[in-house]
Amino acid sequence: MTIRVMLVDDQELLRTGFRMILQSQGDIEIAAEAGDGAQALEKLQHTAVDVILMDVRMPRMDGVQATRRICLAEDGSPLPNAPHVLILTTFDLDEYAFAALKAGASGFLLKDVPPTELVAAIRAVHGGDAVVAPTTTRRMIDRFAEVLPTPHHLPGPDPLGPLTEREREVFLLVAQGLSNGEIAARLVLSEATVKTHVGRILAKLGLRDRVQAVVLAYEAGLIRAGSSD
Repeated sequence: MTIRVMLVDDQELLRTGFRMILQSQGDIEIAAEAGDGAQALEKLQHTAVDVILMDVRMPRMDGVQATRRICLAEDGSPLPNAPHVLILTTFDLDEYAFAALKAGASGFLLKDVPPTELVAAIRAVHGGDAVVAPTTTRRMIDRFAEVLPTPHHLPGPDPLGPLTEREREVFLLVAQGLSNGEIAARLVLSEATVKTHVGRILAKLGLRDRVQAVVLAYEAGLIRAGSSD
């Protein structure tokens, strides 16, 4: 199956570099390119795309706004058939990367990502996985803690209300950055059982992947930047 990719970056040189890398892969094609978020939205109206490499800082419409328009419905729920978005970040400057993850992105990549990692990330996202390891996501939250709003318990119903007690346990360990194998060891379960629990948790909470689970846990005050428990 061919993976259709859109490159969204206001720097043509970067788009050229990514294009050269990706076009050498037999299962990836560049379906479209855009210089900003507004142009990306225009092209999505008549171009079928599976994965979008999205810059954050761009003129007219930045990557956070574009990601939100692409991935989320007006009520904030995930759009089921939306393309997967990978955020491109310099990591030193892009404090908006967390906001992009909240807006529905499936992960992030450094702009100087090695070619093999870029290709692997696109394939992983196309397969429904997040490209950011949970521990990396937690480090990113720690990194951006000073520019994030103070986490608080969300008003209204318990955000974990739909989950069973076991699923709550698994959710909190996912939010702390543990892998399926580490969770299995902690709870004395098989890794296959943990994987099943994680899938059910994401479905019940309307989350696309583990990255979104960490975002929810942080916003609800269930985890804190710099904490490990």
